[in-house]
This record gives sequence, C-alpha cells and structure tokens, in this order.
Amino acid sequence: MDKASLRKTYKALRQKLTAEQIEDFSLAIANQLLSLKIWDKSFYHIFLSIEEQKEINTEYILNILAGKDKNIVISKSNFDDYSMTHYLLTDNTRIKKNSYNIPEPIDGIEVLPSQIDVVFVPLLAFDNNGNRVGYGKGFYDRFLAECHPKTIKIGLSFFNVEEGDFVTSEEDIKLNYCVTPHQVFLF
Repeated sequence: MDKASLRKTYKALRQKLTAEQIEDFSLAIANQLLSLKIWDKSFYHIFLSIEEQKEINTEYILNILAGKDKNIVISKSNFDDYSMTHYLLTDNTRIKKNSYNIPEPIDGIEVLPSQIDVVFVPLLAFDNNGNRVGYGKGFYDRFLAECHPKTIKIGLSFFNVEEGDFVTSEEDIKLNYCVTPHQVFLF
C-alpha cells in the first residue's frame, strides 16, 4: 500500500476510536515506555497532542518525564519551510494552538536538535523495518536529520505494525523503536 493510501486508512481508523479508547491506549503506551532502557538520558523531545486528529494523549508521557526530572523539549512548526524550532518546556512556557490546532510554545529557551537524546515521534502507520508514515509534510524527517546520529527515535502508535515494507525515499528517517498499547517493536 502506498503512503497516501496508508494515511487515509489510518486516519479513518483513528477517527473510529472513542475518547475512552484513546485514554486507555495512551496510558498503555506510556506504561510500555517504562520498560525501555532510555531513562538515563537528559533531553527528551515530545509532541503535544492534536486532539482534533485523535492523536495519542502525550500527557501521560509528559508526567513520566517530569517525574523523572528530565528536560522536556517541544516544538513550534514553520509551515513556510516545513521546519521546526524546539523549546525547553518550563513552568513559564506559554502554549497556544496554531491554525492547524497544533499546541505550540509561543516562545522560550531554544534547544538545538543536536542536544536532544530521545524523540517521541508521532505517526499514522509503521512497518517491520522501522519506517513510518506521518502526515506527509516531512517535518519530522527534516528534524530527525538534524539530530545526533545516536538520538533514539521512538514512534508511538495506537495500531499494530503494518505488514509489508513501505516504499521509502532518501529523506525518510527510520525509527529505533515503535511502541503500541500491547507491544514494543525494536528495529
């Protein structure tokens, strides 16, 4: 299945999820993350959920990171060049939804991609080789290309692995892990 078809299929599957399922699955994913050997790092990048897209509720992961006293990094998207600027999440960070309903920091202390140790990556689908399908604008592939080669990339998915390999391009950055409510995939 091509990426456009996968996007359509998984967006439709996501829309069928109830609010209760989203909460239950999101909590299960956060609990699965606790089993990974990633908690000795310092800077963790996480996306803030777009409720209208029925994304994973990352509040549970944010609570784990805060409880472990980690540096939490969030991003602001630039739709002119499909890039992201990254900011440290602090008590003073003001968040506002952009025109695409993405919660973003208004300003703050900028963090370079090379400083980030772990990235929790949003996605719609993934395959057995660590390839992912996102929304199609390439924001995360551009961002991950700027990160240190040893940065750990962890996809978060409500759904299981998609059988068969995705058609990929040079710009696509593979995941190290993908975490679902029921399983952790290592690539």
